[in-house]
Amino acid sequence: MVPAVASRLVLEWNPNDPDTVKVHYDLSGWSVDQRAELAEALAEAEVAHVWEGAEVVVPEELEGRADELFEQMEAVLGPFAVALADDDAGVEFGLDQWPPADRQTLAQALIEREIPHRWDGPTLIAATDAETTVDELLDGIEQGTLVLASGPGATAPEGALDVLFSVSDRLARDADDRSGRDDLHDILEQVDAAVPPYGVGVGVWARAVDAARRLDDLVVEDSSSSSDIIGAAQALRSIVRQLVA
Repeated sequence: MVPAVASRLVLEWNPNDPDTVKVHYDLSGWSVDQRAELAEALAEAEVAHVWEGAEVVVPEELEGRADELFEQMEAVLGPFAVALADDDAGVEFGLDQWPPADRQTLAQALIEREIPHRWDGPTLIAATDAETTVDELLDGIEQGTLVLASGPGATAPEGALDVLFSVSDRLARDADDRSGRDDLHDILEQVDAAVPPYGVGVGVWARAVDAARRLDDLVVEDSSSSSDIIGAAQALRSIVRQLVA
């Protein structure tokens, strides 16, 4: 759960003071995991903030620092969904009978096409003026004709996150672990940085795959030291740990 208040500097800032000028950032298009990562980043950067529902609020004097942090986070975690306007009731599409992979494909398509929307469980609420476009997307997924950059309905191999965590943990303990090295190489032949497991953001998944590839490069390089391999394995483990159940 995202904490209601974070950062040491919040002790010096009273968000309830009526004279305080505050800046609101609407994060309704962000997933829970993305918001959690942002909360951690704000705390590490010591940017005072509070959460008001799906909005994060910072004091006006820290707006510049917050903007810079948001740009960094979007580069890592984005792109993000475009939020549905407050004055748009939207059009509902019940997708509870759809496989998770198809809903993931639709979610990616909506983001790529910058269609304002939000999710209520398996129900999609899309912008009223985008109803025809969403219908076309749904038809394309059902007919198998919708092609995204990562392919229609594509997801990472089942258990990929568990494998990455396992090999990173083993190599972080023992740089010469042969099965860890072999499993790392095998899983990297199966994954694509642009195709995350269901429920995982493309940005953070790409970071994990890039870290795994850096580790694999060190493993196959004869001149790599054990400390280099262990350090890279620890870096991968820290990324994947937050993604595994």
